[in-house]
Amino acid sequence: MAKLAVIVLTRNEEKNIGECIATAAFADEIIVVDSGSKDATVKTAHAAGAKVFNRPMDEAGFAGQRNFALTKTEAEWVFYLDADERILPETAAEIADIVQRGEKAAYRVKRYNIVFGQVMRHGEHAPDFVARLFPRECVTWYGAVHESPQTKLPQKTMKNALNHYTYTDWERYFEKFNNYTTLMAERMADEGKVAAFSDIIFHPLFAFIRFYFLRLGFLDGRQGFIFAVNHYFYTMIKYVKLYYKQREGGKNA
Repeated sequence: MAKLAVIVLTRNEEKNIGECIATAAFADEIIVVDSGSKDATVKTAHAAGAKVFNRPMDEAGFAGQRNFALTKTEAEWVFYLDADERILPETAAEIADIVQRGEKAAYRVKRYNIVFGQVMRHGEHAPDFVARLFPRECVTWYGAVHESPQTKLPQKTMKNALNHYTYTDWERYFEKFNNYTTLMAERMADEGKVAAFSDIIFHPLFAFIRFYFLRLGFLDGRQGFIFAVNHYFYTMIKYVKLYYKQREGGKNA
């Protein structure tokens, strides 16, 4: 019988990792790659039965962590799960069925984003689809942040979904905000992009309009407005970081 490994990347996820692993208990093994947690993440993951590997985040970013995890299992199939995601029971059954049928494809799954207890239906946090289930030898990842899988397999969509508890406390939200804006600025710099001061003004404005109006974020009520504004500042800060990064490097704009 084909085996399945569920792979989880962690850093300071003690509030999430126990429940995350519990929803993946149907898998043959659970691989956790931790990038230097200072809390009880590693201890909790061990106690829940996961195999834990410590690997500092390097310039390859999240893609590097995901590719590293592939070397730590011999399971024929892998399912990537974030620590703040939960596999629903019906989704677990569907994953197990796909693995045993062995129909090779890159399987994407619908994800409901739950922000401070509210299921978001619109805006940037509307339900999305993410590719997560692959034959282990048929996928590699690239991208330091917002990483993407690379595979030659056809893509299929699963019938069932994940719950994604995107944010549950503001301290964690702004920790991710700072980390992701830095990674995005570095990624843009590596791609040769240059930011003028006007980009700091206009890109955030367009981001807010797209989030709140074009993608109907206003239909999510107060949360829709709050996170449209946050998306404005997220966009602004990544351009601010790129702007000053290039000035430090001698590329004045």
